[in-house]
Amino acid sequence: FRNCHKDSTQRKIRRAEREGLIYQDGQSEALLADFYRLLFLTRKRHQLPPQPKRWFSNLIACFGDALKIRVAFKDRQAIAAMLTIRYKDTLVYKYGGSDAQFHNLGGMHLLFWKAIQEAKQEGLGVLDFGRSDCDNTGLITFKDRWGGTRSILTYSRFATTSNPRPLYEQEGWKVSMAKRILSHSPDRVLHSIGDLLYKHIG
Repeated sequence: FRNCHKDSTQRKIRRAEREGLIYQDGQSEALLADFYRLLFLTRKRHQLPPQPKRWFSNLIACFGDALKIRVAFKDRQAIAAMLTIRYKDTLVYKYGGSDAQFHNLGGMHLLFWKAIQEAKQEGLGVLDFGRSDCDNTGLITFKDRWGGTRSILTYSRFATTSNPRPLYEQEGWKVSMAKRILSHSPDRVLHSIGDLLYKHIG
């Protein structure tokens, strides 16, 4: 706890505890529904279609007890959620979502803190915060303030086409235009797009 940023992290954790946020974890359909609703809100804020809900159901079926959904509630309303996967001595943060109108309550900070405490109790040694694009300074700063250590990931891609880059990197202006369109699309349209395109842009 002392290694965390005093204002941005420690204070948020204490705020969440003072506000009486309730923490729950597991794999129930109710927690999955809460997690998916919050993930959808977050993807929509980022102008991205959501992954299909069945993707997460499949993850639960495949990973079993190694996977856990963690949700923070305020007055019985889910305000932040994450999905973690345990592998050997590492707890991996994989997906997360939140309701922006409750960000000041520190829901995500509480979830990370609970995950860290649980990992320590189970003898795990590493919390993997996941990847960050080099230009996503906000996300990188958030992770730094937990006392994280950065490392560079180098990718090698083997493609059957002449352009090995993934679809979302190939033509930047088209992606920018698509994001603007997605930001104004009804929820049901976003769900449909996510179902169709997740394998390309997820």
